[in-house]
Amino acid sequence: MPDPALLARARLLTAPDLAPAVRDGLAEITGRPWTAYPEQVTSGGPDGGPDSGPVVYVGATRPAGLPEEDLLWYHSVNAGTDALLAPGPWPAGALLTRTVGRMGARIAQYVLAWVLAECQSVPEFAAMHAREEWRRMPSELAAGQLALVHGTGRIGSAVASRLRACGLRTVGVARTVPAAPPPGFDRVVPAGGEAEREALGKARWVVAALPLTPGTENYFGAERFGYVRGASFVNVGRGATVDLAALGAALGTGAVRRAVLDVLPSEPAAPGDPCWRLPRTVVTSHSAGITADDDVLTDFAACWAELRAGRRPALTVDVGRGY
Repeated sequence: MPDPALLARARLLTAPDLAPAVRDGLAEITGRPWTAYPEQVTSGGPDGGPDSGPVVYVGATRPAGLPEEDLLWYHSVNAGTDALLAPGPWPAGALLTRTVGRMGARIAQYVLAWVLAECQSVPEFAAMHAREEWRRMPSELAAGQLALVHGTGRIGSAVASRLRACGLRTVGVARTVPAAPPPGFDRVVPAGGEAEREALGKARWVVAALPLTPGTENYFGAERFGYVRGASFVNVGRGATVDLAALGAALGTGAVRRAVLDVLPSEPAAPGDPCWRLPRTVVTSHSAGITADDDVLTDFAACWAELRAGRRPALTVDVGRGY
């Protein structure tokens, strides 16, 4: 963790695209002026380069020229930090924290909306309305059916809690199985084991809420989709955790009933992108859990208070694991 003495005199650098209200809020929390980097425009002061010394940075990317040798703490305005870790080794000794805010609640609401929409045949009724066609469609009860949620952290747990509140059975998949299931889960099974394969075959919904790491890239590929028996697939984690060609093949055979993709390996998806031609699939614009400005300030303030008290922030990222 950062040395409290260094933190007390660290410069506050912010990404130039942060909203003015966020910058001013950060200044109020830390009791020091912000400096936009790399533009180097200091709030209430003249333009100019930063002085030397320890740095606290708030942003979404690692800008070229950031004095990483002086970096004490980087607070990401996003929940996912794969883009920050991808450029190379994280600066030795620098703390990395992230913004989660109310993202878990927003994403849980998104997943529940699509689950219930499918149960009520909303896509079919919308298509029938466009054709001016009156026809009864069957409804389906979500209660009692199995949702398999890959990822049991804050977001996965929020999704599972919302689904379980509607009577679904919830099983989580995690690399390490905890002694007791996190909130929202009936049980958790290990990734890659027989229990996961069995659950994939029994699930009505498979929800992906995984971070992107070397171990999760293309996690959902032909092998895993090969165990699915008619589940609908919802991805609210990272796009590159899914092999879209394998998903398309599974949709083609009916092994996957439907797909809802809020994230893609490459964004934004241009007209003509193969993702638009996946059958029985809806692509949304990475909007399931948009982070609000007050989320950034709330989570930064919590980390700041914990650091000032000599505690490791709950929102710390394990840079070795990537989440």
